[in-house]
Amino acid sequence: MGLKTPLYENHLQEGAKLVDFAGWDMPIQYKSLMDEHHAVRTDAGVFDVSHMLTVDIKGAQAFDFMRYLLANDIAKINPGKAIYSCMLNQDAGIIDDLIAYYFTDDFIRLVINAGNRESDVIWIKEHAQRFNVEIIARDELSIIAIQGPNAREKVHQALTGNLAEAAKMLKPFSMVKANEWMIARTGYTGEDGYEISLPAAEASAFWQQLQDLGVTPCGLGARDTLRLEAGMNLYGQDMTELTTPIESALSWTVSLTEDRDFVGKSALMAKKPSISQELIGLVLDGKGVLRHGQRIFNDQDEDIGVITSGSFSPTLSQSIALARIDKGNTVIQVGIRNKKVPATIVKFPFVRKGKKVYKECESIVPTV
Repeated sequence: MGLKTPLYENHLQEGAKLVDFAGWDMPIQYKSLMDEHHAVRTDAGVFDVSHMLTVDIKGAQAFDFMRYLLANDIAKINPGKAIYSCMLNQDAGIIDDLIAYYFTDDFIRLVINAGNRESDVIWIKEHAQRFNVEIIARDELSIIAIQGPNAREKVHQALTGNLAEAAKMLKPFSMVKANEWMIARTGYTGEDGYEISLPAAEASAFWQQLQDLGVTPCGLGARDTLRLEAGMNLYGQDMTELTTPIESALSWTVSLTEDRDFVGKSALMAKKPSISQELIGLVLDGKGVLRHGQRIFNDQDEDIGVITSGSFSPTLSQSIALARIDKGNTVIQVGIRNKKVPATIVKFPFVRKGKKVYKECESIVPTV
């Protein structure tokens, strides 16, 4: 038996198929992964992501600490906004990717991945020692994500009073907080919607309220196909402690301004000229399904890389993948069941707002 979110009983009542995910009993799907995926692309779906951890950074030097801890620079945004960033180790490997919510200079909130909950908090506390800050792990909060073209409208119906009106005014990557509720216009699907933090004791009732409004409960299976179509990295596959943001197609999340040092900056700058691999998008030309771990070969039959994430795309009705390969290759094949199947290198994301957006390209060479 694994750890359970406050919505565990709801999942059982709805007949969800539960799996072990980072030590948590989580729903992989309810009735149909395909139906859940399409619900998010065409209407609205709701995900339990309470296995992720909210960490509040409070104190006089919270702003300065975030500028040092994160590869992206929180000074690029204003209070009331959120920013996506990697947190690097001293060798510029990615410890985790996260969203930082900037409320005030003395209050910044992080949401970190489930598999890194304990190690991230230890890392953050170690590096906070020379700053006047308090690190508060908010285990008592749940997180519910509502995504899809009709998600915001349905959430507005579920909220009451001033909070509903404040949510309607939110721009992408902004948020509002009322007591222990935080409504953030962020997500992990390539669709519009909200990620809502709320007290664990109130999560079940809100979950049911959303379903009463016609929002489809969705599991981790649909979450994975949606994020892959959106070209969003998965920690532990598309990025790890052994990869830098540059070779994970996350250069856009790194701010190398001269006025700021951050953990891993010197190592990243030293490694940058010699990085020989890149993260690319693939679309399979023939039959088969692209899967994590499949090897990739060039036109000389040389092994040049590996698929980091792959799946059949329900929206595109074809197989897609993210893959890390040696730079400079333009013609590739994927090893599938002892056969080499041609695939086309594309610039991801594959899907945005339910529509195909990828374009064929020769190579993607990220720069910082």
